[in-house]
Amino acid sequence: MLDHKVCSTPVTEIGKMNRRLNRNDPCWCGSGKKYKKCHRFQDEASETERDSIHLPMAPKSGISKGRVSPTRLVPAHIKRPDYVKTGGGDKTSSRRIKLTDQDIEQMRKTCRAARRVLDHAIKAVRPGITTDDLDAIVHEASIAEGGYPSPLNYHGFPKSTCTSVNEVICHGIPDDRPLEDGDIVNVDVTLFLNGVHGDCSETIAVGQIDWASQKLLTVTYESMMRGIAAIKPNGYIRDIGQAIEAHAKRHNFSVVRDYCGHGIGTQFHGDPTVPHFYEPKDKTRIKPGMVFTVEPMINMGIWKQTRWHDGWTVVTSDLKRSAQFEHTILVTQEGADILTLPE
Repeated sequence: MLDHKVCSTPVTEIGKMNRRLNRNDPCWCGSGKKYKKCHRFQDEASETERDSIHLPMAPKSGISKGRVSPTRLVPAHIKRPDYVKTGGGDKTSSRRIKLTDQDIEQMRKTCRAARRVLDHAIKAVRPGITTDDLDAIVHEASIAEGGYPSPLNYHGFPKSTCTSVNEVICHGIPDDRPLEDGDIVNVDVTLFLNGVHGDCSETIAVGQIDWASQKLLTVTYESMMRGIAAIKPNGYIRDIGQAIEAHAKRHNFSVVRDYCGHGIGTQFHGDPTVPHFYEPKDKTRIKPGMVFTVEPMINMGIWKQTRWHDGWTVVTSDLKRSAQFEHTILVTQEGADILTLPE
């Protein structure tokens, strides 16, 4: 999932560090743009301006101490999505994704490959590894599969995966800060292979985590699976969110409302939008042949979020921990076919 506009240096430190940059230097975020056309004005914002929009100045977990390495290169023979050239989003006149039988068969192959890439990263998670190391693993594993890491340059995103640590809800930019024993980290992998995208993510314990964090991971996974179980042909999309929200609330957790599941296939993002909370006004029907993600983000505290000045990193407003799990789903005549299960 990378639906909106993730650097992992606190706003105050970014400002101090990058006032040494000249206007025409490459921006620190790895976008490839000149500093003056990218983050200069955000970095020079006053403390008063930051306070007025309620940006956290120093996340309590310290996840933001790292620096972002240069963007990794993809070999020329790897087929790229259209948006890579422009640094924009999906090129389409409609959000509706129409998939042929051949597309659906390729979705199965691409999703299996995406899951293999994610599993490579999951096996590497341990205290001391950096999220930039995980990005390198995802990047190389994606290329080894013959695919392109979909997040790379999607709306200018500078890395091949999103790594969201502790209170980061989603869209964390990998950096060189080592993970510590007791952290949790979500690794979000999307792969573009043979014309279609496959999307999956998992939140992983780093070393030994506390009981509350383990409960968060367990309930988040269970919530996703209950949402998937609610998928029925000719049912409603809202049934998914109703099942997820009911389970999360039963355990006194909250469901993020600003980021949802999405249609996927020949486009990275499209219809239907899949809220992870109950939206009674949503009358969208579930139809066989639909392919979309179910990817609830569940918080220990309140559901509200704040986005950093980098334009990507989304953190919980109260800086309590958040977890996410994600599968890509194909709707069949019988129900839900999970395309991104581990092999």
